[in-house]
Amino acid sequence: MNNTNLYDKLKQHKFIISGPCVIENESMAMYLAENIKNIAIRQNFTYIFKASFDKANRTSLDSYRGPGLDEGLKILQKVKTQFDLPITTDIHEPSQATAIGEVADIIQIPAFLCRQTDLLVASAKTDKIINIKKAQFLDGKDMQYPLNKVKNSGNDKIMLTERGSMFGLGNLVVDFRQIIDMKEFGYPVVMDVTHSTQRPSSLGGKSGGDRKYAPYMAKLAHAVGVSGYFFEVHENPEVALSDGPNMVYLKDFEKILESLS
Repeated sequence: MNNTNLYDKLKQHKFIISGPCVIENESMAMYLAENIKNIAIRQNFTYIFKASFDKANRTSLDSYRGPGLDEGLKILQKVKTQFDLPITTDIHEPSQATAIGEVADIIQIPAFLCRQTDLLVASAKTDKIINIKKAQFLDGKDMQYPLNKVKNSGNDKIMLTERGSMFGLGNLVVDFRQIIDMKEFGYPVVMDVTHSTQRPSSLGGKSGGDRKYAPYMAKLAHAVGVSGYFFEVHENPEVALSDGPNMVYLKDFEKILESLS
């Protein structure tokens, strides 16, 4: 499926973006991709596999970042080929755009970087679908500016993702008016269910969170009519190398999706 056809499908059919926060190893990525795909099929969701090859925004220098660009893209390509899945991963530098665009169907702009013009323009020029995550410090209405940077660079295949807003220090809240405002731009809006439960930098050098809120965040997003949902999923989040406290257990994931039908 080419990118235009995929984008048209995502505008018409409910979808999930899901996978581990970061690629910990190849076997884990393959296992999660296969199992989440089967869940998505049973629950009638279009499925895009997501995993990061590098978590460049970790709180601590000592935190695990991932296998890196070259090895990470090899693993993502294997997932894509073996399970016939569209792929998304995040980009951190404009110089990565060409290589990522050769594998990913959707390039994800991290929330902290959504105002970085060169990053947006380089990503747009790959002609891939561009998913811009709303910064924790931006109002939904202000997402018109990152959106227009991509659109005016010749790429109109755009999605916007809500992932919560800063509420003081070390906490996030979700104001669902932001989703309603972003929907008015006429592009698919995604709810990042698991990151919205995050508590940034709350665990002494790494971020915490509380996954128990994830099912409720998903239902609220469903109520305001999002096009898709972003879930980070892990077989055992307690030992995950990144974002464990807010990732959903694989064993619980199908029940959450059932509630969104």
